[in-house]
Amino acid sequence: MKTIITFGTFDVFHIGHLNILRRARALGDRLVVGISSDELNLQKKARLPVYLQNERMHIIESLRCVDEVFLEESLELKADYIRRFNAQTLVMGDDWKGRFDHLSPLCEIVYLARTPTISTTSIIETIRQN
Repeated sequence: MKTIITFGTFDVFHIGHLNILRRARALGDRLVVGISSDELNLQKKARLPVYLQNERMHIIESLRCVDEVFLEESLELKADYIRRFNAQTLVMGDDWKGRFDHLSPLCEIVYLARTPTISTTSIIETIRQN
């Protein structure tokens, strides 16, 4: 059984999120998703997510393409998460290209192209302006 692991905030869920999760799942038999904690998101993006971490986890675990979710509490723990879930492949969006290549001794690293013209940040900004 080939396990794929990916990570993200998955705030204000949109088609880009669904696309990358479906594409990640197609690479293996099982998809495990690490949801960035509220605190981690604050560190990464200097803002809290719109939806709380438990709500985001519930949304993602409800998808047919996702087999398991867990709370990601630190970017530095990616290797531990890969080992914990015995993942053979790490999938990330291409906006992270190269950032996780150092994990290649543990598993295959795949960077998938993001869905063009959509991002959570732009959606949030549009909502704020309106």
